[in-house]
Amino acid sequence: MEGDTFRLGNGGQVDGKVVQTFQTSFNQVQNILDQNRLLINEINKNHESKIPDNLGRNVGLIRELNNNVRRVVDLYADLSTSVTKPSTDTAPSEGDSKGGHKRNRPA
Repeated sequence: MEGDTFRLGNGGQVDGKVVQTFQTSFNQVQNILDQNRLLINEINKNHESKIPDNLGRNVGLIRELNNNVRRVVDLYADLSTSVTKPSTDTAPSEGDSKGGHKRNRPA
């Protein structure tokens, strides 16, 4: 997949490495979200039971849930950075919007 180029419906192209990065990140995010669903279900059951030990266990479960949410935010931030940073491998082609042509805005 790396080194391959994929064509988009709008005529654009996406590098295979970018596609692979997206797939890996989204798989990681999905796994964390699935884990969060299980944590939330357990937290809810413990809360409904009103058993002191179960309520005390919720403290640790909520911490784990918060850490998972931070991990998801970090994964999306890393993904955003990897997609928006300019590629050093390719120079913009003539007529490319990244080619340094600026439009002057009326005052």
